Amino acid sequence: MNIYTQQITVGQDDIDMQHRVSNLRYVAWMQDVAVAHSAVCGWPMERYESLGQGWVVRQHTITYKRPAFLGDVITAATWIASYASRRSLRRYAFWNAKEKALLAEAETQWVFIDMTSGKPVSVPDELQDSFPIVDEDAPGVFRRLCV
Repeated sequence: MNIYTQQITVGQDDIDMQHRVSNLRYVAWMQDVAVAHSAVCGWPMERYESLGQGWVVRQHTITYKRPAFLGDVITAATWIASYASRRSLRRYAFWNAKEKALLAEAETQWVFIDMTSGKPVSVPDELQDSFPIVDEDAPGVFRRLCV
């Protein structure tokens, strides 16, 4: 599954003091859809634990395009954009499912580590093979999935 999507209904706990979805929720959703995508591709958290290796976040970047509000249904999409020997770049797109409006685009730089030492290690080939690279940016994915 190259691009993973998940529906999210905005609840009261997602709303900030300005009555919009909090930026903190987008970061949590990024992690949630990344973990779900990993599990669907055969890499649940237990598999990483059995290897004694896993991913940690190095950097998040989010660009907000439009606000989301209580009750909105959001489609979150994620995919792998690139690999290096010890890291990966994962991208995300969030859009309002009803209005088909792009809400935010984001990316996370992940580093693959040994869980005991905390030091970066090489990403196993079998892991990379489970997540084919999608060479497209968030707006391109959004346009393709919303048509």
